[in-house]
Amino acid sequence: MPNEKNLRGVLRSEVDRSLTKDNIVIVDSLNSIKGYRYELWCLARAAGIRYCVLFCDVEKTLCRKWNEERREKGQPSYDDKIFDDLSSRFETPDRRNRWDSPLFELCPHKDGVDKSSTAIIEAVLHLTKKIDSKTRDVKVLQPTIATQTGKFSEANSLYELDRATQEVTSALVEAQSQALGGPLNGVSLGQGLPVVNISRPVGLPELRRLRRTFIKLTGQTSLSGPPPPSDADSAKRMFVDYLNRELGSNRREQEKYKLKNDDVL
Repeated sequence: MPNEKNLRGVLRSEVDRSLTKDNIVIVDSLNSIKGYRYELWCLARAAGIRYCVLFCDVEKTLCRKWNEERREKGQPSYDDKIFDDLSSRFETPDRRNRWDSPLFELCPHKDGVDKSSTAIIEAVLHLTKKIDSKTRDVKVLQPTIATQTGKFSEANSLYELDRATQEVTSALVEAQSQALGGPLNGVSLGQGLPVVNISRPVGLPELRRLRRTFIKLTGQTSLSGPPPPSDADSAKRMFVDYLNRELGSNRREQEKYKLKNDDVL
């Protein structure tokens, strides 16, 4: 399960870096968790681009048959335990959800290859055709204030901020990996820099979320205040202070919750 979460985090990060208004990004993965599809939809909304979901609707028995055929041919396949776990946790897309709409469904075991290919072409055309100003039949997701990053006053500031926060994130992931699940009292990032106070495992998805939020908040603040830091050490110091504040508040909430439950018991 931890490996699965880490892989989803890496995939989401790759999607985030690839999204532009000039690219068509196809996330060819399980995407079986509706909460994860919502996160991808949020990335598309923040980038202000079109979005759709392509769902391959195949019966479980046929999927199992395909998986067994791949195993017999020596091709990559799931073992039976993982196959059953994935199929039981699959959350079917629902076109009533905004993060699952518009939804294009493929039924290769019913419709055949030709009709399935037509549905794929329709999904691609949905992303490429121009908007009809009268019918508005193709919707471009509009970023909100919460998802739109403000413009930096200095071109170099964004680069330094992005690089510095990435170095801090990588150092935290490496330190936890070397600890092999053991307790961490703090992670030092170098001389002259504050220590990151973490006493619990902090996964890569959570670190990436905190990093994105910090960069957005820094960009919004720079619109009405001083510009963001233009050197790496200052950016790292600000990011570490933000992490200590956020992770510390989460830890205090958990302790309060635990004390409350203990009192009830």
